[in-house]
Amino acid sequence: MANKDLGDFGKKTSLSDRLWLWGHNAGGHHHPVNAYNLPGDNRLGPMEACDYLGIRKCCRVALGEHGPFPPFDHEAEKLKSLKEVVWSAVGDASSKQHDGEESDLGEILRIAKYHDNITGAILDDFFIVPTADGRVARYTLQSIEDMRNRLHGFQKRHLVLWLVWYIHQLDYELADYIKLFDVLTMWEWKGSNLKDLDHNIEKFVNKTPGKRRLMGCYLWNFGEKMPMTVDQMAHQLEVCHRWIKRGDIEGIVFCANTVVDIGLESVEFTRNWISKHGRTLV
Repeated sequence: MANKDLGDFGKKTSLSDRLWLWGHNAGGHHHPVNAYNLPGDNRLGPMEACDYLGIRKCCRVALGEHGPFPPFDHEAEKLKSLKEVVWSAVGDASSKQHDGEESDLGEILRIAKYHDNITGAILDDFFIVPTADGRVARYTLQSIEDMRNRLHGFQKRHLVLWLVWYIHQLDYELADYIKLFDVLTMWEWKGSNLKDLDHNIEKFVNKTPGKRRLMGCYLWNFGEKMPMTVDQMAHQLEVCHRWIKRGDIEGIVFCANTVVDIGLESVEFTRNWISKHGRTLV
């Protein structure tokens, strides 16, 4: 059954309007240590990668020592031609500047006054392996409720709170957190597990009634430090496309600009797929 709380996305819209790019500073996954065994050298930033793929929306996310760090004005200016941008209030797990519940939400709210395409904030790598004292997340429930209230109360327009959630975390006890987020993105970290994607999306949908949901699609198999094969890429796009057409999934977030210009077959396959299907109404 289609999600009745999708707002504009409960109606027919072009597939391209449902596609996002995950955006880091160029070179962030290659340097200083190439931890994911990536070929080549990445020079395309988020804006250039959006242009190359034909995507007009971006999640602009801090990545460890690469940042970006406040103030974000310069980076926000680069993305001003995009339709929507969601900024990370909490970056990836290596973004130590966000430890101790020190988020970048205040900076996001500041630049949102000047950039009307900023529509929300996202929390990356948010959940942790449950600890002996019961912790399951980097921030407390109260902190997340406060973040949501500040976004919803933004004077110029309604801003929304996004979450990164991994399939291997689906069985964690997270309901109290999940209810506080407006938009949920679900990611399969290992390419070898994509064979179960259809089942896991069904599980994701059943756990999150009334939520906006997007699927994350990796262009490189980061979890296993190897290329995402064309067969794997085709499979995840076919499955996600079907769930979008059903109305249960709003769209797809592609990760990331850091691999768009390093000669991957998965990237070219995705670019052609977007060109072929982007104008179709779903």
